[in-house]
Amino acid sequence: MHNQAHDTPPHIQKMLIAGYRKMSPQQKLKRVSELTLAVQQLALARIRKHYGPLSEREQHLRLASLWLDRETMKRVFHWDTLKEGY
Repeated sequence: MHNQAHDTPPHIQKMLIAGYRKMSPQQKLKRVSELTLAVQQLALARIRKHYGPLSEREQHLRLASLWLDRETMKRVFHWDTLKEGY
């Protein structure tokens, strides 16, 4: 198995893996949750920059459309990504 990230030196990669192995499942879950939130915040910033001022609902719909397929967006939110965009 090859775990080496292309932009991370091998000695740093080993330190990261050792640190992850020491983390409890709760700590790992918290880290994943924090990273997910950070990715969502970056995506929202990109959406705001691209579309300008939007309602909170539209921001969340556009964010959701980055993760959900078109059919789910149409069925659940009545949002067609082909017409509205992401």
